[in-house]
Amino acid sequence: MNPRIAIVEDEPELAALVADYARANDYIPELFHDGAAALAAFKASMPGLVVLDLMLPGLDGLSLCRELRAFSQVPVIMVTARVEEIDRLLGLDAGADDYLCKPFSPRELMARIRAILRRTRPDAPAPAFSLDEGARRIAVHGKPLELTPSEYGILAALVRRPGQVFSRNQLLDLARAGNPNLDANDRAIDSHVKNLRRKLDAALPGVEAIHSIYGLGYRFDP
Repeated sequence: MNPRIAIVEDEPELAALVADYARANDYIPELFHDGAAALAAFKASMPGLVVLDLMLPGLDGLSLCRELRAFSQVPVIMVTARVEEIDRLLGLDAGADDYLCKPFSPRELMARIRAILRRTRPDAPAPAFSLDEGARRIAVHGKPLELTPSEYGILAALVRRPGQVFSRNQLLDLARAGNPNLDANDRAIDSHVKNLRRKLDAALPGVEAIHSIYGLGYRFDP
């Protein structure tokens, strides 16, 4: 059965455009123009994924996402014209799985929908990554990676929450947890991520596991 995609958007033209692309990609779009109506519908029948605008009349997207997370883990892609980092972080803290800023490419939105549904479908293959918290070891296809304490702290956080975006400051805190003597600023995270990408590329050639999210940080999505 083709997945149902709920599009919660109060701009009719944009909602119709996203719906057209959804149909072209073999999804079944369901349109909602306010948060309260969407929430009531979700309680009756849950879609396969929600594309959720932040600025909605009545119940805004942030509140709707929090209400939704009280009873469902349905994937949510938050969409908004707000580009400030704090708004992005608030959206992710509310339980969104991904984030897109307007104006966006409908093709990119469809690609993100495919990636999330592929990752969350019941018959998804076992992940290549395994995490041994006790031994502080991460393996790829059973082969342990050679990681520094800081690299382990960063990669472990990403592996635990695939699809979640972490800011550089958040990753810096996690790196320091694994290496309390670390003397670095948030830009040092870029160096750690560069080294992690090099090691991951050697273990999984051609697979981009750590993605840069412009203006925010990094996301793990192999």
